[in-house]
Amino acid sequence: MAVCARLCGVGPARGCRRRGAAREQRRGAADSEPDTDTDPEEAGGGGVTEDDEAAERIEGGRPLPPSVEAGPAGRAPLSLLELPPELLVQIFGSLPGTDLPSLARVCTTFRRILSTDTIWRRRCREEYGVCENLRKLEITGVSCRDVYAKLLHRYRHILGLWQPDIGPYGGLLNVVVDGLFIIGWMYLPPHDPHVDDPMRFKPLFRIHLMERKCATVECMYGHKGPHNGHIQIVKKDEFSTKCNQTDHHRMSGGRQEEFRTWLREEWGRTLEDIFHEHMQELILMKFIYTSQYDNCLTYRRIYLPPSSPEDLIQPGLFKGTYGSHGLEIVMLSFHGKKAKGTKITGDPNIPAGQQTVEIDLAHPLQLPDIENLRDFSELSRIVLEVQEQVRREEQEHRQEEEEHSQQAASQPASPLGGEGAEGEETAAGAEGTAQDKAPASQPFVLPMGVISRNEDYPRTCRVCFYGTGLIAGHGFTSPERTPGVFVLFDDDRFGFIWLELKSFSLYSRIKVSFQNAQAPSREAFDEMLKNIQSLAT
Repeated sequence: MAVCARLCGVGPARGCRRRGAAREQRRGAADSEPDTDTDPEEAGGGGVTEDDEAAERIEGGRPLPPSVEAGPAGRAPLSLLELPPELLVQIFGSLPGTDLPSLARVCTTFRRILSTDTIWRRRCREEYGVCENLRKLEITGVSCRDVYAKLLHRYRHILGLWQPDIGPYGGLLNVVVDGLFIIGWMYLPPHDPHVDDPMRFKPLFRIHLMERKCATVECMYGHKGPHNGHIQIVKKDEFSTKCNQTDHHRMSGGRQEEFRTWLREEWGRTLEDIFHEHMQELILMKFIYTSQYDNCLTYRRIYLPPSSPEDLIQPGLFKGTYGSHGLEIVMLSFHGKKAKGTKITGDPNIPAGQQTVEIDLAHPLQLPDIENLRDFSELSRIVLEVQEQVRREEQEHRQEEEEHSQQAASQPASPLGGEGAEGEETAAGAEGTAQDKAPASQPFVLPMGVISRNEDYPRTCRVCFYGTGLIAGHGFTSPERTPGVFVLFDDDRFGFIWLELKSFSLYSRIKVSFQNAQAPSREAFDEMLKNIQSLAT
């Protein structure tokens, strides 16, 4: 704002900095009155004073007086106020919308120019991607400045990816600007076991500008259309929704009709089609648990994992098969020599937020030939050998750390102390070598006795690694990490063989371009993972 003040001739105190008698006569003293508003909603308002004549040229299209278009003797303008208002509109329209309130405080001329809808139309388009014909808003009496200030700017903090707090089940909510609405879309996996099918989604709430006073929040849950709702931003990276008319969620046929409708939407089938008794119990349990919230939920922000050129594949969100629990959403992220699969949606055994699989990228596995691979005992022998090797290495590493700490306590530390870095570099180099030596593809088949929900898995793979998977009893009781095999099929699919369960999970990438979902830093992403895991625990 200080720069703008110098350009327009307004000093830091209330009053103009007089740069000459000619300018004083040309402009007068009215421009010297700075404004005190700081909200974008107020950036274009205010009263009209003597010096509003130049701003009026914007709407009326009248030619500017020579004293405004150029200085005496055709010299270049010495302040922004001497520029044509049309040019000021272009300049101000290129600034971030959050800077415009400060600009409006400089003088009443700037404030009047900032009431031009062209400026706010451009900010809506460039900052939030609103491509609709905003001129239609004039019919309803809503300006582009209203849309920016009362809708887009006000609710900008809820845009992006969120995880609802629905007990162990979690979820994936994507809040986006959709035309002249802000809509919260709940993303659902495809029906089990079709892991390669696209994601399904349904709206949970929407926000739009019905009139100039304020934005309207509507609940979209149920089958009776939009109805009154409420959104509260609890704190940074957390907000809550509330439905004020939960009777709109009820169906005339009662809970039975609601359950049948939910079952068709969630599973794509009827209860009679599900013959497995345990699966029926899990489905009924999920319906009872999730329906009690009535779309009154708390959401916490989640970020997409950052990527680097050294990553095995592009990290991101995947759909995975989890036996009787159906398809669940997992986030794959890379952390040096480890890769982690974190549940975004979960189940009563392993809730959302827990780390379902961990892949040891420093220990690739060489699978036997296709005939021996069919023998489960042969694959189990190979994996358990690597597990023992990993256990010995971890024990040796702990001993080395203890010895190093004892030496550090008795001797002054070396200024160069680079042994740890060299060790990491060697390990990383060994990892890269193992991956380079791996064949481009090799035949793959599941061993006899391993259960898979989806038999249509790839029959070739790129590389395999030793890993561990998290298993637990109902209610996340007695959790433990058990050995398994991570199988990379291609850039968009991988699998995991759970040795103890004798089961196979197939994962397929979610191919959706999510906006406003990138972590501001690696540290912010790691902190987010830690938070959602602590909440699940």
